[in-house]
Parts: sequence; structure tokens; C-alpha cells
Amino acid sequence: MRANIKNSGLFGLLLLLNAGLVSAEELAYVTNEKDNNISVIDLKIQRVVRTIDVGLRPRGIVFDLDKSLAYICVSRANRVEILDLKSEKIIGHFANIDDPETIVLHPNGQTIYVANEDQAKLSVLDVKQRKIISQIDVGVEPEGLAISPDGSLVVVTSETSNMVHWIDTATNKIIANTLVKQRPRAAEFTDDGKLLWVSSEVGGIVTILDTVSHQMVKELSFSIPGVDRVQPVGIKLTKDGRYGFVALGPANHVAVVNRHNLTIEKYIPVGKRVWQLAFNQQQTKILSTNGVSGDVSIIDIESLTVIKSIKVGSFPWGVAVRQHN
Repeated sequence: MRANIKNSGLFGLLLLLNAGLVSAEELAYVTNEKDNNISVIDLKIQRVVRTIDVGLRPRGIVFDLDKSLAYICVSRANRVEILDLKSEKIIGHFANIDDPETIVLHPNGQTIYVANEDQAKLSVLDVKQRKIISQIDVGVEPEGLAISPDGSLVVVTSETSNMVHWIDTATNKIIANTLVKQRPRAAEFTDDGKLLWVSSEVGGIVTILDTVSHQMVKELSFSIPGVDRVQPVGIKLTKDGRYGFVALGPANHVAVVNRHNLTIEKYIPVGKRVWQLAFNQQQTKILSTNGVSGDVSIIDIESLTVIKSIKVGSFPWGVAVRQHN
């Protein structure tokens, strides 16, 4: 009888795990540009649980493959800092990285790409050596960065040049340039690597590009009644192919794009000057950093509504989410 009770309890626990009702803690790391720190949000209790001091003007943030380290662009310190996520201490840095803004990690986990906004360059960093191994000349004010799922391509957008630069990661050479609308800010590959979404802030457009021909497939425009400045910035695409989310800057909304028919399904009001976006691990939530209002909005993807706004530091910019067991 006792064995039956024990087995029954174990079976119930497995059902809970399979249903996703028992999950690891999720933490969101938000870079605060003007406070020179990171706010750590516990997504279960939906509040800031601690703050981590980093270098001057933190912006882009990315985790290593096993999510034990974070690499943080601290642009006014001209370096990329390495944060140990267990101790929550800075344990090292990449030096002499001129004005780093955005950052991506190659799928091999050994190479980092950093956009140097004031230098019109893309820096290629070696993780083991902790140094620059190559610099690629690109257009003026590079910002948006994305790497293809197979790691063969990295793209960078140049705001003033209005260009998307396509770079072969095997040779670190530009293989194509695509002209887009004014001031491109963010880029995001689809999971199959066939398409690239690029936001143009001043142009008010998201351009969808074919990754083989490097040509436009579709342009998405946005219109919110009573709102004049609709300026797309951050982009995130769900893995199931259902939605694309676009942060609309001073419009203070996130656009929801139906990816099956490429139409705008909804505009979700969030905080002021919405900037970057990040999913939680299961993609049931998406977070937006709202620079002027100094908060993070948590959007429930099933209902497409904001379920919580959380105050963080001054001018939140980047955000990344990881599980913490």
C-alpha cells in the first residue's frame, strides 16, 4: 500500500512537471544606462530582487551558451564586461572596445560580435583569449546585430548609412549590402534562417529581407490613432512562427504582427520610450524595456496584454532572461 502511495505521488509530480506547472526560477537582467547597473527581476514574484553595479553606460547584454556568464557592453568604459551569474560579480573584461553598443554570441559559443557605434566598425572577439581578433569596417553608426541560426552570417545595421551589411563569419568579409529605410536599429533572423527582419526607426518601417537574395520580401508599416511618432526599434519573433513583436519607441506601444499573413494584429500600450524586447524561456511572456518611464512591462503572450509594470533603474536599455535553478 505504501509503495502505491509513493508511486502515485511520483506520478503526480511528473504530471506537474510535464504540464509546466513546476519550473525553474527565471531571472531577467536589465541594463540601466544612466545608473550604471543591472536590475535583476525575479519573474515568478515579478519584482526587482537585487541590483548589480557594472561599468559606465551599460547597454547590450548576452549570455554564454550555458548561461553562467553574461557579456555586457559598457560603452563609456570602452569595454565588454564579463559577469559571473552565480556570484553576480564582474570577473573580467574585453579591453579597448570603442563605444560598444550591441552584442551577439556565435552559436559555437567561442566568438562574440560587437557593434562599435562611434567607430563605424564591427569587432570580432575571441572568448577564450578575451581580445579582439578582427575588426570589420561597416557603415556609419552601426547598431543592430543578428547572427543566423547556423552561424554562417552575421548582419549589422548602420543607422546613418541606412544599410544592412551581410558578413560571412568564416572570412569576416562583407558579402552584400542592402539599403533600407532611414535609421535601421534592430535585426532578427527567423528560426529557419530564411528571413531577416530589420526595424527602421525614422522610416517607421520593418523590412523583411530574404537571406539568400538579400532583397526585400515585405515592408510593414505601423499606425496608431492619435500617435504621431511611431518609431520601430526592438524586434522579437516567436519560435512557433505565430507572432512578431516590435517595440515602437516613443509611440509607447508594442506592435503584434501576425506572421502567417504579415498584418498588424494588435498594439499593446506599455511604458514610455519602449526600446528592447526579450522572451522568457517558454515564450509565454515578453518583456519590454521602457527608457523614459524607467520600467519594464511584462506582456502575457496568450492574452496579448500587459500583466505587470516593474520599476527598474534610470533609462533601462537591454534585457535578457535565463533560468536559475
